[in-house]
Amino acid sequence: MEANTEQLSRIHEMLKILGLSSYEAQGFAALVYHGVANADTVADTAKIPRTSAYKVMESLVQKGFAKETDGRPRMFKPEDMDRIRSDFENKLQELFTNLKGLQDMLPSKGEPQLIYTIYGTQKVFDKLAEMFNLTESEIFVCTAKVREVRTELKKEIDNAIKRGVRVVFVTPPNKRVPQNTEVYRKDGLIATDVVSDQTRALIGDPELGACGYSDNPSLALHVYQFINMIIQNGM
Repeated sequence: MEANTEQLSRIHEMLKILGLSSYEAQGFAALVYHGVANADTVADTAKIPRTSAYKVMESLVQKGFAKETDGRPRMFKPEDMDRIRSDFENKLQELFTNLKGLQDMLPSKGEPQLIYTIYGTQKVFDKLAEMFNLTESEIFVCTAKVREVRTELKKEIDNAIKRGVRVVFVTPPNKRVPQNTEVYRKDGLIATDVVSDQTRALIGDPELGACGYSDNPSLALHVYQFINMIIQNGM
């Protein structure tokens, strides 16, 4: 039976909401279609380069969407769907709990408390890139995902440093940060918190597949104070 190309295309677009890249979403949809498959079979069905197939499958395993079977050749199968759904629901619940807690810190009257919810890893990184580009004075990035941030936002980070922006990372020990940035070490980080010029703030879920963003200065100040509390407690 041939895979329904249109159906797979719709599914892989929806999978991006869960924080998968385009190749990962295509690969996972193809893997679900086959049930069990090697990387080459997934690549052929998903229409992704064979040279990228193993990297895609290993990433899906790391993110909890697939698992590798025993034996050789290397074969992969989808993780249990109920488990995937439960993990994603828990991450969303944590994100919105954090956002609600942040919102509740503010008085009932005052500036509009606008928080925008953004879904999809690429869109989250696009917003982070925008924050770096808009920063004039300082930006704090509190995250365990420093490798991903460093890789995806290299140009924006370098340009910010060239403009004289103070770039501060709060990240676990043994995580490499970009050159010419400040770093504070802290274990146990889960979410990603970013604040720019104390006027823009972003709170991302553990996988950076979704986030809340606000350019409300009052909300941003609370995130700024939260990050500084982490810095002080971690020193």
